[in-house]
Amino acid sequence: MLIARTPYILKKIYYSLIWDLQNGEKDIFLTFDDGPNPEITPKVLEILEQFNARATFFCIGRNVERYPDVYRQITHSGHSVGNHTYSHLKGWATTNTEYYNDIELAGKFIRSNLFRPPYGKIKRSQLKHLRQFYNIIMWDIMSSDYDRDTGKEKCLKNVLDNARPGSIIVFHDSVKASDNMLYALPRVLESFSQNGFVMKNLESYIPLASFHPSFSLP
Repeated sequence: MLIARTPYILKKIYYSLIWDLQNGEKDIFLTFDDGPNPEITPKVLEILEQFNARATFFCIGRNVERYPDVYRQITHSGHSVGNHTYSHLKGWATTNTEYYNDIELAGKFIRSNLFRPPYGKIKRSQLKHLRQFYNIIMWDIMSSDYDRDTGKEKCLKNVLDNARPGSIIVFHDSVKASDNMLYALPRVLESFSQNGFVMKNLESYIPLASFHPSFSLP
């Protein structure tokens, strides 16, 4: 069964990762994984703009390489970006060297010190190494928009019933997730706006920092 809210015990075990950003304000941090996608990402940007919302897009390097204009739309619209590997690798099933090389390759196209491991699956050794260079961003709320068995209403309910001030929420700007996401997103934004929440990008709290030479960018 898919769990909408990350269990407290998991956050305690992996306390060095960023799961939410509690600061006493009514801020919400929407994130979108696996883009940019020329069909879906512009629709997401349009919806966000309607509500004056800012978000963070965790991009796959090969998608940025293929669709640089869509990537520039994201950054020029006031949103922040993060590294989501070049090839969407699962850390548990990848050697450390291959994983690091893939992330570094993505870093040639994505200038950010934010990193989210695909599937949330990453070895402790990989975490230890990558924390030298990146803020590793996980999530408080998973919409499960990518799961077609979840359905549109359940996707919406996953977010509205579980979000709270400081929540980092995961959506996906992908074709697979688009039916659920494009249904839930405007309704989530409308509800949050009516209830006084402000949708911010992660760089509002985690400024872009300098890179270590081994992860330097052109």
